[in-house]
Amino acid sequence: MKSETDARHSCLLPYLVIVAATKGDPDAMDVVIHHFDGYFADASRRTLYDQRGNTYTGIDVDIRDRVQAKLMLAVLTFDTQ
Repeated sequence: MKSETDARHSCLLPYLVIVAATKGDPDAMDVVIHHFDGYFADASRRTLYDQRGNTYTGIDVDIRDRVQAKLMLAVLTFDTQ
């Protein structure tokens, strides 16, 4: 049985992946982006309305792309020293 700290640590990105992403490695950056996909979905979820006034929840792709771009910029400017 996993303890609470084991479960928390299994959700963390490995340090070497973070370092590689800060150096511009596209594969490492893809791992970082994939790790935060759930956050991107939550951050870009919006209530949308159709032509008849019905409401539904959807992902605003423009907002999702902006949040991803901000994360990529933050990773590239992150100092691992």
